[in-house]
Amino acid sequence: MDSLRLPQPTAAQNNGNEDHNERRGRKRKEVKASPAHSTVALIEEEPEDADPWDLPELNDTSVPWTALDTRGKVLRVLVSVGKFILLLGFLYIFICSLDLLSSAFQLVGGKAAGDILKDNKVLSNPLAGLVIGVLVTLLVQSSSTSSSIVVSMVSSNLLAVQLAIPIIMGTNIGTSVTNTLVAMTQAGDRAVFRRAFAGATVHDFFNWLSVLVLLPLEVATGYLYVVTELIVDSFKIESGEAPDLLNVITDILTESIIQLDESVISGIATGDPDARNKSLIKKWCQTFTNATLMNVTVPGPENCTSLSFCWVDGNYTFTLKNISETFNVQKCKHLFVNASLSDLAVGLILLALSLLVLCSCLILIVKLLNSMLKGQVAAVIKKVLNTDFPFPFGWVTGYIAILVGAGMTFIVQSSSVFTSAITPLVGIGVISIERAYPLSLGSNIGTTTTAILAAMASPGDTLKDALQIAFVHFLFNISGILLWYPIPFTRLPIRLAKSLGNITASYRWFAAVYIISFFFVLPLVVFSLSLAGWQVLVGVVAPLVIMLIIILVINMLQKWKPGCLPAALRSWDFLPLWAHSLAPWDKVVGVFTAKCCCCCKCCQVAADNQEPGEKESVENNNKSHSEVYDNPAMSAEKEVENEINLDLKILKMTRL
Repeated sequence: MDSLRLPQPTAAQNNGNEDHNERRGRKRKEVKASPAHSTVALIEEEPEDADPWDLPELNDTSVPWTALDTRGKVLRVLVSVGKFILLLGFLYIFICSLDLLSSAFQLVGGKAAGDILKDNKVLSNPLAGLVIGVLVTLLVQSSSTSSSIVVSMVSSNLLAVQLAIPIIMGTNIGTSVTNTLVAMTQAGDRAVFRRAFAGATVHDFFNWLSVLVLLPLEVATGYLYVVTELIVDSFKIESGEAPDLLNVITDILTESIIQLDESVISGIATGDPDARNKSLIKKWCQTFTNATLMNVTVPGPENCTSLSFCWVDGNYTFTLKNISETFNVQKCKHLFVNASLSDLAVGLILLALSLLVLCSCLILIVKLLNSMLKGQVAAVIKKVLNTDFPFPFGWVTGYIAILVGAGMTFIVQSSSVFTSAITPLVGIGVISIERAYPLSLGSNIGTTTTAILAAMASPGDTLKDALQIAFVHFLFNISGILLWYPIPFTRLPIRLAKSLGNITASYRWFAAVYIISFFFVLPLVVFSLSLAGWQVLVGVVAPLVIMLIIILVINMLQKWKPGCLPAALRSWDFLPLWAHSLAPWDKVVGVFTAKCCCCCKCCQVAADNQEPGEKESVENNNKSHSEVYDNPAMSAEKEVENEINLDLKILKMTRL
C-alpha cells in the first residue's frame, strides 16, 4: 500500500506544475506597468474593481486610546487641542491671505478694470459684457468688488440694468477661479489631486452651464430683468446697514498691512477725471468735510443756483453755492501708508507675499487635517457629511447641504473663501464630490444674500437699482440650481468635473491648460473680437460653436448609437493621434520639461553630487514604485522576467 502511494505526490506535483505554468502564462499576459506619477505613461486605466472616486480610509496608526496610561491620555488630549488651535490659526491666516490677494490684484489691475467697464459701446454686446465681468473679477479677485463697481455705474445712470446683467453673470464665473488655483497646490499626490481638482471645477462647470442656458434666455426674453423689477417694485424695502461678520476679525490683520480706497476704481469707471491721478492706497483714514455757502462766479445767469441768489456786476455773474472742502484729520496706520512706491510695485509685493502665505497655510492645513482626521474621528465626520437621510427623505440631504453652504458663506462673506476651504477636504477624502456640489451651490446663494444686504445700505435715490442688480445675481443662481440640481440626471457638473479630474490626474499639465484657456485666453479672445464689432464676433464665434456642437453630437452617437454613423465616423482613429489624444502632447511636455532641466543643468549637478549609496537607494526606490522616469513597457517586461525566474526556482525545488 505504501508503495502504491509513492507516485501520487509526483503526479499531483506535475499537475500542480502544469496548473502553475498555465497561471504563469495567464499572468504574463495580464502583467501591466504600475501607474506612473510622471508625464511618461499616464494613459493606463485604473483597475476595474478600484473606483478612484471612492473615499479613502483614513487609517489610524497611533496607539489605541484604551492602551494609553493616564499620562498618555492627557498628553494626547493636549496635542489634539493644540492641533485644533493651530488649525483655526492657519485657517484665519488663510482667509486673511485671500483678502490680501484681492487687494494685490486691485492694486495691479484695478484701474485697468475701471477702464474696461467704462466703455459702453463694448458693453452693449451681451457676450462682451459676460467676458468683461469675468476679466474684471479676475483682475480684482473679488466678485463683491466687481459687483459694487457695476452697482455704482448703474446708480450713476452710466449703465443700464439690462446691460449690467451679463456682467453680473461674468462675475459669477470669475470668482470660481480662486478655489481652482487652490486645488493646484495639491498636485503632489495623484489621487488627492484628482478629487481636489474635480471638487473645485464642479463650481466652474455649474457657472459655465448656467450661463450657456440663461444668457441666451435673458437676451431673448429679458427674464431676469422683468422678474427682479417686479420683486423690487412689490416690496417696499428701506435702506439699512450691511452686516460685518467675519470682516470684524480679519480686518484687524489685513488693515494693518494695507488699506485701499475702492472709490478710485468706481470713480474711473464712472468717468471721474480726478480719480485717475489718485492712488488706490488709502493715506487718510479720518477726514472732515466742511460745506460753506460762498459767492462763486458762473458763466451766465442760466448757471445760477437760483434766480434769487443771482446777480450781475459788469461782465461777471455771481451766485451763492455750497462749496465742500475736505480736511485730513488722521493718517492710516498700515505698513504702506508712508511708502513712496507706486501702486503696481506695492501690488506685486503683496501678490508674492499673499501667494506664499496662502500656499504655505494650505499645505499646513492639509497636513494638520490628515493628522487629525483618523480612526473614529474621521469615520464620524465622513458619516455626518456624506450620509443621506433614510428613505424616503434621502433627497432632503442635498438641499440641507445647500442651506449649510449658504449659511457658512454668509458668515465668512466670501464664496471664494468657503469653496477654497472645502477644496482640500475633498482632496483628502473627507467630503465627497456629490456632497461638495450642493455646498458650492449654497455658497453661490450665500454671497448674493450678502450683496443684497450691502445694496440695502445704498442711499434712497440709488436703492432701487442697487437692489435690482443684487436680486439679478440671486435669481441667476437660483435658476441655475433649478436647472442643474433637482433631478439627478441633470447634475452634469458632477460628471464633467469627474471627467476633467481623471484627465488632470493622468496629465497634470492639463490643469494649467484648462485654467489659462477658460479663464484668460477665451475671455481675452472674445473681448478682442468684440472690440472689432459684433459682426466680426459672430463671424468668428458662430462657426466654432457649430463645429463644437457637431463634435459633441458625434461623440454621443459614438457612445450610445454607433450604428447610426458611417463606418469612418464610428471612431476618431482616422484623425492623427495628436488630434484626438493627449498622449503625444504629453510626450512634448515631457521633452520640454526635460530640456529645461538640462538647460539649467539641474540633472547633471544632482547626478555629480550624489553619493553612491544615495544613488543605489534612489534606484531601488524607483524600481519599487515604477513612478518617475521608468518606461512602463520595460517595467512590465522586468516583472515578467522576475516571475519566470521565480517559477523556475519553484520547479527545481519541487523536482528535488
